[in-house]
Amino acid sequence: MNRLVQAVLIVPLGFFFIDDGLGQAAGVTHRLVPTPKTVTWGYFDAKTPPVLRIRSGDTVEIESLIAGAVEALEAAGLPRSQMQPALLEIDREVKDRGEIPHILTGPIWVEDTEPGDILEVRIVSIDPVVPYAMNFFGPGRGFLPDEFPYVHFKLTPLDLDRHVAKFSDNIEIPLRPFFGVMGVAPPPATGRISSGPPWIHTGNMDNKELVAGTTLYIPVHVKGALFSVGDGHAGQGDGEVCLTALETSLRGTFQFTVRKNEKQRWPRAETPTHYMTMGFHENLEEATRIAVKEMLDFLVNHKHLNRDEAYILASDAVDLRITQLVDGKRGVHALLPKAIFIH
Repeated sequence: MNRLVQAVLIVPLGFFFIDDGLGQAAGVTHRLVPTPKTVTWGYFDAKTPPVLRIRSGDTVEIESLIAGAVEALEAAGLPRSQMQPALLEIDREVKDRGEIPHILTGPIWVEDTEPGDILEVRIVSIDPVVPYAMNFFGPGRGFLPDEFPYVHFKLTPLDLDRHVAKFSDNIEIPLRPFFGVMGVAPPPATGRISSGPPWIHTGNMDNKELVAGTTLYIPVHVKGALFSVGDGHAGQGDGEVCLTALETSLRGTFQFTVRKNEKQRWPRAETPTHYMTMGFHENLEEATRIAVKEMLDFLVNHKHLNRDEAYILASDAVDLRITQLVDGKRGVHALLPKAIFIH
């Protein structure tokens, strides 16, 4: 396995959702690029062997490829000559594929990570690497399948200097890149699962708040965690209603830290301005219930409110947003502003 390892000093960003005083250890930086031997296609599985081993505190620069097979990009109007060579090679050589065309880079083994731990994933930077994005919808998919029972593709140029997507001559969308899929291996008893629906392993959250400067906290289910990432988006609206976002290839830098003695069932996150909890379920109301209960747990365990006060504070200050409506399990995230805590 080839990898680039370079010793660096990692400067802490200072955002701690779970404040246990551990801080961030300096580590080394690794680089991981997509090849037929360093990706999985459309699934998470606890039995997938890792392609990179790191330690807590290490940083990894990871490249991911646009979601969708080569044929989809051709249908959208992109000639093969403009496609990334890595995508063409992976499309040609990788035969073990799930139903969803997520090309996920990884998995990464994090040393000394055990089931029950929390994997802190600090998103240091995210950058697009190609000057285009693709959208599509198809029969039986998306939020309005009865109205759109056919296939449609759209290729959108990205102006990487001006940081906008040129949707049309009179519409420009500011770029806000994030990875739709970031996750660890699911519990071994589940076997191989599709990368389509999000769950307790996180996976396909399609949460547009998870941009650079955000930290994600993922419950670990297997030794080593086995983290994978992909499904890059140049931008997306809450809901992702047609099925896809501005699908593109991204390069991200992540710092990984293992946190012991913390208990949470569902993924959580922290932005520079908000604490975030999430819920995923086939039923939108149940997904909302999970996100709210997770927020109450956070307020009780980390802000030391009793549950009655936490429930009232959630009603007074927490915003609920629909993350996505199209991934099998709906997503809801709850946002609590940090600014209300004055001491």
